[in-house]
Amino acid sequence: MKTRAVRLYGKKDLRLDEFELPQIKEDEILVQVISDSICMSSYKAAVLASDHKRVPADIAEYPIIIGHEMAGNIVEVGSKWQDQFKVGEKFSMQPALNYKGSMDSPGYSYRYCGGAATYVIMPQEVMELGCLLKYEGESYYEASLAEPMSCIIGSFHANYHTTMGSYEHKMGIAEGGKLAILAGAGPMGLGAIDYALHCDRRPSMIVVTDVDENRLARAESIFSIEEAKENGIELVFVNTKNMADAPGYLRNITGGTGFDDVYVFAPVKPLVEQGDKILGRDGCLNFFAGPTDVNFSGECNFYNVHYNSTHIVGTTGGNTNDMIESLRMTEKKLINPAVMVTHIGGLDSAAEATLKLPDAPAGKKLIYTSINMELTAIADFAELGKENPHYAKLAEITQRNKGLWCTEAEKYLLENWSK
Repeated sequence: MKTRAVRLYGKKDLRLDEFELPQIKEDEILVQVISDSICMSSYKAAVLASDHKRVPADIAEYPIIIGHEMAGNIVEVGSKWQDQFKVGEKFSMQPALNYKGSMDSPGYSYRYCGGAATYVIMPQEVMELGCLLKYEGESYYEASLAEPMSCIIGSFHANYHTTMGSYEHKMGIAEGGKLAILAGAGPMGLGAIDYALHCDRRPSMIVVTDVDENRLARAESIFSIEEAKENGIELVFVNTKNMADAPGYLRNITGGTGFDDVYVFAPVKPLVEQGDKILGRDGCLNFFAGPTDVNFSGECNFYNVHYNSTHIVGTTGGNTNDMIESLRMTEKKLINPAVMVTHIGGLDSAAEATLKLPDAPAGKKLIYTSINMELTAIADFAELGKENPHYAKLAEITQRNKGLWCTEAEKYLLENWSK
């Protein structure tokens, strides 16, 4: 079986190759990858190469396939797994294996398994650990985005609150409490808003802040204040860019009591400190955004830690249960992971898009591995459609869907774009 794949040979050395996959073993599964969304972790692996803890030392001779937010179809099943998996089933995958203490992971460590490819081989440990996940939804992109959504879901489960007079910790955000999402109009913040509005443990108030009016306007066009109110939630969008006292303003929104849960979605020192200042009694600050600076720090009010029981947690990724929750909620259309996506491209654009990720932050970049397509902003479809009828059709479809990617757009793309 021939495959096309983006492989890593060294620091910033990504190449689109075509090569033959070996015949699968009895404990392996061959899959066709349809979609793969690009993660900042893939950029870090591409930049660090073998200096990355998950990337092997011999990639110059035995390159690995990048990408780990993948979805597609099962093509061939080794005899060991034929009672669990069937040809034709859709799949998603949890890449954080931690198999027998190893840091090896699809998208970082394997010669024949990664998301930026047309066909790959799932090694037996993926199935042994229950990390090859079946998906029964309509589209592939939703299954690809289950991995980043699982990171958000995991962070909501990781927050905790205390019980005065005892040592019991109650896991999860405060039900019926006040929730702040700082720097929340980016892709992961939008996913967090979606989950907070529709999960089974909802706050009574969600305050979303950002310093970019365009991002905030897009967020408000996706999540209407009226719809939130129907779910019993007061949704507030705030631009804190030019505020002399942003913490004071945000605390006033809560009636002066502060927030039960605060999420920080950007590794910015003033933002972390702002989050600490708006915590209410027993408030939990979740530092979600992973910094690249190993010495990143910020001030914390330890008076409040002692007397008001404020506390800090951090999460990096979700577990398999979080990913399953994401898949099941998506199948039931309770959440819409498309809120994170801003760009669409083909496999031929994946290498460059990965290496330029920090320079074009925007939202998630979604790659369809069977097509050739320059990485393109959904917002640019209409302009490009003046010269290309396919872009015009994609613009028409997405404009009917609040400017978001959707199942109809995916089907049109896969049926009409050059392979």
